[in-house]
Amino acid sequence: MTTPLKPMMAVSGKLPDGPEWAYEVKWDGFRAIHSQGRYHGRSGLQMTGPPLPDFGVPVDGELVAFDKRGMPTFHAMQNATLPSFIAFDLVVPDLPYSKRRELLEEFDLTVSPRFSDKDATVAAAKELGLEGVVAKRLDSRYQPGVRSPDWIKEKFVHTGDFVVGGWWSGQRKLGSLLVGSYTERGLEYRGKVGGGITGSTEAALLPVLEELARPQSPFANAAERGNYVEPLLVVEVRYAEITPDRRLRFPVFLRLRPDKLPTDCVDDEG
Repeated sequence: MTTPLKPMMAVSGKLPDGPEWAYEVKWDGFRAIHSQGRYHGRSGLQMTGPPLPDFGVPVDGELVAFDKRGMPTFHAMQNATLPSFIAFDLVVPDLPYSKRRELLEEFDLTVSPRFSDKDATVAAAKELGLEGVVAKRLDSRYQPGVRSPDWIKEKFVHTGDFVVGGWWSGQRKLGSLLVGSYTERGLEYRGKVGGGITGSTEAALLPVLEELARPQSPFANAAERGNYVEPLLVVEVRYAEITPDRRLRFPVFLRLRPDKLPTDCVDDEG
């Protein structure tokens, strides 16, 4: 069996401006590559998406669900029987982005729009409540599995992916998650995440956490005491800022990320 391709990724930063860049909105869903009639996420796991033919070339995009207002939201993914696939690139390393997009737009697919005006794209994305904008250099080559400065993303809210290393009981059994990110020293503790954990979240996560129980902390640095687990689960968290001592301020649980690996959660500033 062929090893699933890994998507090219963007770096975080201030959006560049100029005629050598194109701009796309960020979709709130699961990143996926469609190839030979199947979908695979960043972790390589097969994912469920709408049936599409084999286009003869891998297609990069996002599996997205829409709410009643027609807006993309991950929460709608939980109830969607089948998400939509929004395509935005072709995994063809030999061609520049501009040419790849021309070819992509010839396919019978829903294609994410691209724009040349940065300010107008940002204003429209904010007005619609979208997650952010990605700038892509027109002459950039597709680099599978690489986080490249040829793609630069700017989010309008602070979110990040963190590894669950344990959980803590409060007024209910699952009061908060103990999360961390990887540095050269190992998995380092970043704080407790209690906001956003609903009853349904607790019902879904608690049996998995109990199954992953371990006696010792998986964190390389000092962490709050709790019920420790094998660091295998990844969650997305919204937060106000990261403090100087590398703790999340006002963190809120958003979702479980089964499409990402724990090793994807790297602290660039650690």
